[in-house]
Amino acid sequence: MKKLVILSGAGISAESGVATFRDSGGLWEGHDVMDVASPEGWRKNPSLVLDFYNKRRRQLFEVEPNRAHFIAAELEKDFDVTIITQNVDDLHERAGSSKVIHLHGELLKARSVNNEEDIIDLTGDINLGDLHTDGHQLRPHIVWFGEAVPAIEEAAYITEQADYVIVIGTSLQVYPAAGLIDFTKRTTPIFYIDPKPASIPNLKNPLEVVPMVASEGMEVVAGRLRSI
Repeated sequence: MKKLVILSGAGISAESGVATFRDSGGLWEGHDVMDVASPEGWRKNPSLVLDFYNKRRRQLFEVEPNRAHFIAAELEKDFDVTIITQNVDDLHERAGSSKVIHLHGELLKARSVNNEEDIIDLTGDINLGDLHTDGHQLRPHIVWFGEAVPAIEEAAYITEQADYVIVIGTSLQVYPAAGLIDFTKRTTPIFYIDPKPASIPNLKNPLEVVPMVASEGMEVVAGRLRSI
């Protein structure tokens, strides 16, 4: 099977009603990003950070995967598909995708503040005083600004092997995720789905821009891929 990599971002989950957090002023639900998504913010006000992610986690149980998520999963019938997502929700998995790499962590997991590899599954809230089995405070399993992205090397290797790449719901402006496109072979076709596509700097690959919302664009691209 040909290898297909799907780089997904907030735009694909927005169709399901998942809040994208950030408004035009760069605020996340009224908070400065560094207050709720950085180690400094955690040290300054852990209660605020926990509350922010508890609300996001609860919202996941109110939304469902949309057609774009299901098409991504259905493409596994014809391609060796890997989803590399900047999203922290579980909508790709719920739609049936079997290989999903979460670059920025997962809302339904938590970890010890003492060990970033000591990760547990979690569906409820995290409160101050909730401890991991190692005796240290639990925190969201989210990669905050200023923290390393553990999955980036694996994601780069998989992107390098891709025969086709779909970019959906992301403007590829946030690094290191944005740099993944640089690992594609120059001959690898890239399909870019976004209702308001931005330019991809220094791109030398064959590019097909699909200026549609996620579900409509995935219908078009899935058809194109199956006809190649």
